[in-house]
Amino acid sequence: MGQMVRTELIEEEFMEEEFDDMEPVVVPITDTLDLHTFQPKEVSDLLRDYFEACIEEGIFIVRVIHGKGKGFLKKGVHGALKKNPFVKRFYEAPSGSGGWGATIVELKRSEDTE
Repeated sequence: MGQMVRTELIEEEFMEEEFDDMEPVVVPITDTLDLHTFQPKEVSDLLRDYFEACIEEGIFIVRVIHGKGKGFLKKGVHGALKKNPFVKRFYEAPSGSGGWGATIVELKRSEDTE
C-alpha cells in the first residue's frame, strides 16, 4: 500500500510540473462559445473576458453552448450572466441552435451603457 501512495505522489508532482509549462488556451472570438472543454470554476471569468473581446470585435449576439446534462453548468452560466456587466439579456437557444443545451446572449452596445 505504501508503494501505491508513493506512485501517486510522483504522478501528482509530474502533473504539477506539466501544468507549470502549459501555455494559455487561445479561444477564437466568434459568435459561438463552447464551454465543454472548460472547468465550471473558469466560466464566470471566461464569459466576462470573452464578451469583452466580442464587443471589441463588433459581435453582439453570442451562442454559449453549455450542454444539456443535468443542468448544473447551465445554472452556473445563467448565474454568471445575471452578474455580467456586458450582458443585455439572455435566453434559451431555439431548438435548431442547441435548445436547452445552449443560451443566446445579447451583449450591450455602447449606447446601451449610457
